[in-house]
Amino acid sequence: MVRKLRLQRGWSQDHLSQLSGLSVRTIQRIERGQNAGLESLKSLAAVFEIQVTDLQMEPQMNDAIKVTADEKAALEQVRKIKGFYSNLISYVLVITLLFIINFITNPSYIWAWWPALGWGVGIACHGLRAFEILNFLGPDWEKKQVEKRLGRKL
Repeated sequence: MVRKLRLQRGWSQDHLSQLSGLSVRTIQRIERGQNAGLESLKSLAAVFEIQVTDLQMEPQMNDAIKVTADEKAALEQVRKIKGFYSNLISYVLVITLLFIINFITNPSYIWAWWPALGWGVGIACHGLRAFEILNFLGPDWEKKQVEKRLGRKL
């Protein structure tokens, strides 16, 4: 619920941390669904201008702050993009390290191209899927296949 309220206002976790006086780590923990202390809930309720009891309610019980299907899809899309960037950063760091090792140990044969090429193809596919440029075998395809197997028309 805290995440939903924060995103509705377009705030980052850091901004909410500054407004509420809570640490970013505490906000992350609360957004992951861990229990929050009463003082933390009071701080958040004051920032969001709602009652503490509203924050304690389960999200599906609170009609005013229900997560829509579009919002769930958007959050899932952002998670996919975040995963891609994380993978890309790992790729750049590891491949750079491999090239350094390659040039130090055997500069006459550049073998680091092979892992760079292999992992690079995976990174490219991941990026195409994360940004929904290439959606082959995606949710729409799965839905069509299920409907086809059940003999239903779309």
